Amino acid sequence: MPSRVLHELWEITARHGLRYNIQMSQATPVITRLPADVVRQTPVSQAANGICYAVSGEVTVSNTDLERMVAAVPVSAAAALARKAYYFVPLTVNQGDETVIADRYDVALSDHAVCHRNLNLGDSQCVFISTRLMDDKFSVAFEFYINVGHAVVERAGVSQAFADLVWKQVEGNVKGETSLDAWESRKLATTSGPNTEKHKNEYFAAAFSDAISIYLLSLFLDVDYYDLRERDYPLLAPSAMAERLRKVAELFPANPGFEFAVYYKRRG
Repeated sequence: MPSRVLHELWEITARHGLRYNIQMSQATPVITRLPADVVRQTPVSQAANGICYAVSGEVTVSNTDLERMVAAVPVSAAAALARKAYYFVPLTVNQGDETVIADRYDVALSDHAVCHRNLNLGDSQCVFISTRLMDDKFSVAFEFYINVGHAVVERAGVSQAFADLVWKQVEGNVKGETSLDAWESRKLATTSGPNTEKHKNEYFAAAFSDAISIYLLSLFLDVDYYDLRERDYPLLAPSAMAERLRKVAELFPANPGFEFAVYYKRRG
């Protein structure tokens, strides 16, 4: 398989941001179902890495892309996702205190849709990902991998080796961060106070989750690093990001058929 690429230098674009699908509603009424009904009526597949997932409704990302998206999660990371199932659906919609799943995109329902919703059903957790709020596989994949990253950290905790690396970068005044959560908790962790240690642990958890998510994305797609840039905080310096990703790659080696590599774009 071709190498997954993370570039140090890049063009700043917005093409992979979350964009709302402006397709007009079809004439026939949209069918909405309760999550429990979707779970009961939708067959679930299990990838070779053990992750359970299903597709329900009019999803525009191809089955081939979804299969590879799920399969990219290393077995060692997927082990933390036991008793979870991921449902790729058109829209997950908030209706008051209730959550419903739409069988296709609808303009009116999209105003109340969320990117994902984690729901405990029985003794399992079902994660419903709204694929039609995001109009490309990059955004759908990143939403999925962000959820996986949080689940891995919640279940397995933060690697001490990763925490040591990140704190060394902080002490070296490396600029930027990988998410608003990491940015805010880092500021609190570097300010003296009674809760400094708590903020430090929160910072490690956010940074580790972010790094896992970006690493997984790079296994699935060639990633131009600046496509991840947000307005609310400066993006972590590329060399520091590469260090974090290499550490994550050591902890969660890529599955057969997937490859991780960092490439640098030459200046001039």
